[in-house]
Amino acid sequence: MNTRAVVCVLLLPLFLFTPANAEVNFNKSLLKKNDAWFQSDEARKIADSVLLYQSPQGGWPKNTNLARTPKSPKDVPQPDDHFANSLDNEATTLPLQFLARMTDATGEAKYREPFLRGLDYLFAAQYPNGGWPQFWPLRQGYYSHITYNDDAMIRVMTLLRDVADGKEPYEFVPAGYRKKAAAAVDRGIDCILKTQIRQNGQLTAWCAQHDVETYEPVWARDFEPPSLSGGESVGIVRFLMSIEDPSDKVVAAIEGAVDWLREVQMHGWRIDEVKNPDGRVERKLVADPNAPPIWARFYELETNRPLFVDRDSVYRYDYNEISYERRSGYWYHGDWAASLLEHNYPAWKKRMSRR
Repeated sequence: MNTRAVVCVLLLPLFLFTPANAEVNFNKSLLKKNDAWFQSDEARKIADSVLLYQSPQGGWPKNTNLARTPKSPKDVPQPDDHFANSLDNEATTLPLQFLARMTDATGEAKYREPFLRGLDYLFAAQYPNGGWPQFWPLRQGYYSHITYNDDAMIRVMTLLRDVADGKEPYEFVPAGYRKKAAAAVDRGIDCILKTQIRQNGQLTAWCAQHDVETYEPVWARDFEPPSLSGGESVGIVRFLMSIEDPSDKVVAAIEGAVDWLREVQMHGWRIDEVKNPDGRVERKLVADPNAPPIWARFYELETNRPLFVDRDSVYRYDYNEISYERRSGYWYHGDWAASLLEHNYPAWKKRMSRR
């Protein structure tokens, strides 16, 4: 048997056992595909499926594989469903990015018009004060707070900023929509500045959610208290740093937040992830004098102490007192601000010095 035959025999099992129609998951990795792929039958099939999930209001559901073509109307979350019409977990913003790529690659109205309806949804969902809730139409409870949690509002503002600037792949967006997007971003920035928390007159950071009327930090879920966020605040600062010609207020907001992030960094600890026999990955806080800095998800408003809250909503200051269920299901620590402080902030300062 020659060498080519041997190679073919060795590769044969790979073809036999590789599923021909493995399910595609709808996630942001699809946006990395090239234009040729967005013109392919595979991309069109996914895009046509995405269209079927768009609600009458123009939004999309969260925690749903939009690449899986619904077999019946029951497979599509309805407006009163827990998942529908959301900005959480990349809902609505990711399908809009995908449809923009489809429109740019194909020029077809069947993708452009639903994209524009999605923009209309984002415009309608914005509060007059510039904030966005987690769901729209509004729902009772924490869902209606101004939501920075998991970067929901920042993802919306990033998309609208790119639309307003006519950035690729949004060149096809009409001028009227670009103008509305720019105005929405300006109102969003104003909301960000109004919700920044002060301590003794000093600008610090943001809570993951703020009251729409008072701008005060408020509760979300039972384990997400009014607090200063060591996670979401980083995304907000990065967005503010992206403003080409920032106002003095924006510059002050960035400087205040950076000073605060430096002040509250935790030294001497690392996060270990241990996979337990039950299949869960438990996160443990381990003393390590050589570990790089980390940040807590929550800091107490008045004291800046790292704060840990379980499903009972009781304030704790020792991470080890948190239940196993939450230690394996939620991130209470992270290195969120490391790159911001080491790279993004110095680069921003250098850019500002050239103004």
